[in-house]
Amino acid sequence: MRITELKGYELEKAQPNTSEDFFNRSEVTFEENGEERTFHVLYIRYFDETFSEFLHVGVESDPVFQIGEKVINFKDLVAITCLIKNPSFRHRKRIYINTQEEFARYFEGVNVPKLKEIFDGLIHQGEYTLTSPLHFLAQPSA
Repeated sequence: MRITELKGYELEKAQPNTSEDFFNRSEVTFEENGEERTFHVLYIRYFDETFSEFLHVGVESDPVFQIGEKVINFKDLVAITCLIKNPSFRHRKRIYINTQEEFARYFEGVNVPKLKEIFDGLIHQGEYTLTSPLHFLAQPSA
């Protein structure tokens, strides 16, 4: 799977009586078998405020990391983390996460600092080839 873009952003109200401003969207665009797809994760914005509780990497607030001048925020890595934890999502267009417990499960066992490799590839080569999601899962200690 060739990843070509990762991004996250806050939704804004389209109309005064809607609730979009309570949500964030994270996206990963990739190519697989010659077909380009985008996987979207919609989640409650509050999770951005509490991500340090389940990230376990010593990061208390955004940015999670920085590559040169490029700042990588938490919302930028949500979709790729979900795809790593559940590779079958590459056949879906979107998921919605509305509980903190479900959200936290996607980060269990993920080596978040290693995700920097993907962003580094995107910034310097314009793409990153993900050969196995297992490379980004924390190895059990012996």
